Amino acid sequence: MAIFSVYVVNKAGGLIYQLDSYAPRAEAEKTFSYPLDLLLKLHDERVLVAFGQRDGIRVGHAVLAINGMDVNGKYTADGKEVLEYLGDPAHYPVSIRFGRPRLTSNEKLMLASMFHSLFAIGSQLSPEQGSSGIEMLETDTFKLHCFQTLTGIKFVVLADPRQSGIDSLLRKIYEIYSDFALKNPFYSLEMPIR
Repeated sequence: MAIFSVYVVNKAGGLIYQLDSYAPRAEAEKTFSYPLDLLLKLHDERVLVAFGQRDGIRVGHAVLAINGMDVNGKYTADGKEVLEYLGDPAHYPVSIRFGRPRLTSNEKLMLASMFHSLFAIGSQLSPEQGSSGIEMLETDTFKLHCFQTLTGIKFVVLADPRQSGIDSLLRKIYEIYSDFALKNPFYSLEMPIR
């Protein structure tokens, strides 16, 4: 059981704070011979699997490392383009590690503002008058818990579905936010926390 991520979203939908506390579980490393039997494409400055699934490698997984050297976007650690490197038969056999792509800062900002909008829509569409919006969203792999303060700040936690005590954790995060951010004379309200 684990806490995957914590987000603090201001009342305008901007991301104030974000913490990822997990490593992606679905990583697969495989040694390939030429030609590569997976179709790789460049998407959002990452090299992703576009076609072909095998041995735990799925469509949408990103290339994370080649021969034990980390890949940063579309480049290897020594500055070569991944697709060019894998297109050259001289580099084979090659060991490639695949996994779920990590979210960029911009994607995290976009997800925070999207959740803010869904929260507002949920409170407006609710058949109950005075609904507070989304408090919990459950999937088979995680639960999203949300606590909104009276000032409109949202504290969002992504956790394992079996994790208990998230409501008290959200209130404790709010207490820490109140003590350390709001009582800081140099902190501007609704600005990112460093």
